[in-house]
Order: sequence, then structure tokens, then C-alpha cells
Amino acid sequence: MSRLKFGAFLAPHHPIGENPVLAFRRDIDLVAQLDRLGYDEFWCGEHHSSGWEIIASPEMFLAAAGERTHNIKLGTGVVSLPYHHPFNVAQRMVQLDIMTNGRAIFGSGPGALPSDAYVLGIDPMVQRDRQDEAIGVIKRLLAGERVTHESEWFTLKDARLQLLPVQENMPFVTASQVSPSGMTLAGKHGIGVISLGSMQPGGLNGLHTQWGYAEDAAKKAGKVANRAEWRILLSWHIAETREKAAHEAGQGLMRWHNEYTVGTLGRPGTAPFKSPEEAVQMTAFTPGTTAVIGTPDDLVVAIRKIQEVSGGFGAVIGFVHDWANPENTARSWDMVARYVMPEIHNSMEGLRISQKYLVDNRQMFERAGQAVMKKIMDNERAVAALAVTQEQMKAARASTPIPTTNAPDFAKKD
Repeated sequence: MSRLKFGAFLAPHHPIGENPVLAFRRDIDLVAQLDRLGYDEFWCGEHHSSGWEIIASPEMFLAAAGERTHNIKLGTGVVSLPYHHPFNVAQRMVQLDIMTNGRAIFGSGPGALPSDAYVLGIDPMVQRDRQDEAIGVIKRLLAGERVTHESEWFTLKDARLQLLPVQENMPFVTASQVSPSGMTLAGKHGIGVISLGSMQPGGLNGLHTQWGYAEDAAKKAGKVANRAEWRILLSWHIAETREKAAHEAGQGLMRWHNEYTVGTLGRPGTAPFKSPEEAVQMTAFTPGTTAVIGTPDDLVVAIRKIQEVSGGFGAVIGFVHDWANPENTARSWDMVARYVMPEIHNSMEGLRISQKYLVDNRQMFERAGQAVMKKIMDNERAVAALAVTQEQMKAARASTPIPTTNAPDFAKKD
């Protein structure tokens, strides 16, 4: 398995009451920050209702983010394919890829919010089949084929894109939640998958079973399911201590759960939290949870556990939320880049080996200090100055005035 990638997923989930213009700008600022910090991917979604999710066109948002970034890949997370003519989707993805110089990832789904499908007059029973059909057509269009296709919901007549993506093979990714549909589509079409259901209760234990759906579908279609193209979504808020992380995230987490998950979506089997403390406890410290509210070390442990349980995957994607204020949220993403990424990538191993070697073999380097002392003792003025220095060190209870590895031990008499 190649190096684990890190990314962020913006639905977005912003509490109602904040100026949406400023919310958009802050979200763009976050993408720029993640690009500077070395994150690999950024995803944003498409929603048209609920009040909390204000991005209607991920392609437009990502095009703006592309002007503020240089390296981070930009994924539609996701385009709800049953809402759009596939030719127009393909056109927009080509334009996004060109405008970002080959950094676009095409993520698609059937549509997450029933209210979105309702206002468009789309029967939820047909959404997943329409996504399947559209993926096949869009893959052909992006490959430069001329396509004629007759469907109950769209028609193409001798259609060909006049521009193609910068990338020779733009990555395709489909969303997967609870049903086998997303994983099955990924296997059937030989594309990547982003598991959104991993944030749900019990989602961790279901990952291995979910991947089995992709492998079975891939085998049936004569393709190979690639774990390196499997992305798993997690929620976290990171601070220097668990107590600090809980204090920063608790109030916003409770509001998000009570007002959005319970009050807006009315998700079955959920009840409001009574306090920020209960919100943190039930979200991050109950059996089966994948959310982390704690330290970088806590997140490292969680990621390694998921790697073990799942059998391996290619990218961990952090869910962007407003549990904490903007300043603490930005610092959380910063701490993940500073401490979690290098630990997961084993970037620190060489430094620790180097330090341990010096500690374990310190006697081998004493001659460097002896060389310094010899030069001092060969100079009368330096010897006189040394006597003064030694008296000052005694008074200050200091060990050496020279903070280097080759400093002599001035406390020795010989």
C-alpha cells in the first residue's frame, strides 16, 4: 500500500445565522491553508436545501479555490448525477480540470438529501440507477468518444466533447454510505470510492464488509478493486490536550447534532444532547465511534486502528465542521499536518534513530570536547578566562556555557 493520503471534506455544514458570503470566503481560506500544509485532497459537495449546506455547485467553488492553491487535488464531493444532464457534467469537469491545471477529481453520488430530489421531481427509487448510467456515459465522453445514448431522462445524439481534461485519466470516485450501491458501482466501473458511512455508529465495523461489495462487483465486471483509491471519512477536532479539545468543540458539536442531525434531518434513532459534555462523550468516547476529539496521538491511534480493521485504504479524509470557532478549527488542521501526518508516514523514524544513536554512543564523541579543552589550555589568557567562567558556573549551577555537542565538560579538573 502506498503512502496514506490526507484530505478534507466540506459539505459544508455551517450553522444558520452566519453571513453566507463570509462563510464562502472562510471556506476558500481553509482550502488555501490545507494546500500550504501539504494536504493531498479537498472535497466539497452539492446541496440545494436544509439551510446548513450552502454550496450548490462544487465545480464553481473548486474553480475559485484553484486560484488560491497550487498542489492540492480538488474533488467534487459529490456531483449528484441524477440532477444533471451527463454531457453538462462532463463539460464542467473538463473546464474545472483545465482551470486547475489537472487537479480535478470527479466525485459523484445519487444525491444525499431527499429534499433536493423532491423539489426536482425525482423519484428516490431511480437515483442510484441513474448515477450508474451517467457514470458510464461520462467516462466515454471524457475518453474522447462520440456518444449516442437514449434514456428515459436524457438523450445524446452523436455527442463529443470539444475539449478534454488536462489529465489523461481524470480520477473517478463514487460516494458510499450504508447501502452496497456505492461500493458496487466503484467495483463495476473500476473507479475509486469515498466511504461517508464510516462516521455513522457501527460504520467502523462495517468497512471490511463494504469493501467486499466492491471486490465482488469488480470481479464480476472483469476489473480490480484498488484499495489505494479507497477514501474513508472521519470527524476530528485536535488540540494540545483532550480537555482543551473537548472544551473547544463541545458547544458547537451539540448545536450541530441537535439543530442539524436531529432538528433538520430528523435522523431516525437520534436524540438531542443535553450538554456539551454529553455531546463529546457520545460522539468521541463511546464504543464503535470513529470521531476523535483529543490530541494528535489520539488521532494517530484511531487511524491505525481503522487501517487494521478495514484491511487498508488509500486516504483519510477529515470532515470539515464548525464545532470549534474558526481560529481553533484552523489550529486543529495545522496540528494534524504537523504531528499526525508525519507519524502516520513514519517521517520521524530517521530522526528518532539519529537521536538514539547519539545518546547510546555518547562516549564516542568525547574526543571533540577534549579537542576544545586542549586549545583552551594551550592559551594562557584562555586558561585565566576559564577560571572565571568556572566560578560563574558554580554560582549559576550551570553545566556548560557552550550549548553545542562538542562542548568540553568544564567541571572536570583534568
